[in-house]
Amino acid sequence: MYTVFIILFILVCVLLTFVILIQSSKGGGLAGSFGGMDTMGTLFGGGRGSAPFLQKLTMILAAVFLAIALVMGFMTRGGVSSQSLVEQERDRLNSSPARTLPQVPDQPAQTPGN
Repeated sequence: MYTVFIILFILVCVLLTFVILIQSSKGGGLAGSFGGMDTMGTLFGGGRGSAPFLQKLTMILAAVFLAIALVMGFMTRGGVSSQSLVEQERDRLNSSPARTLPQVPDQPAQTPGN
């Protein structure tokens, strides 16, 4: 199920990127690169109607993007422990075999002749 969400998420990301790039901005955007503004206007149903259509499509795709991201976040939250990464690393280091070796005493060794 998680794989389906990943594929859907990537598809929404690509579509959202494309829709944002084809919107005309002050500089004309990529909409002018595809044969001029008239071509894009007729492709999306008229010169005036294309801007609101693309804006609505951007908002819908952004909402779907957010919803999928939240669902995937909640799906992975169930399998993750409640410890932070620092606590997990500390526990892993404390449980390693090197931690169970005998400790060297803190007193300096006495040399013969003192």
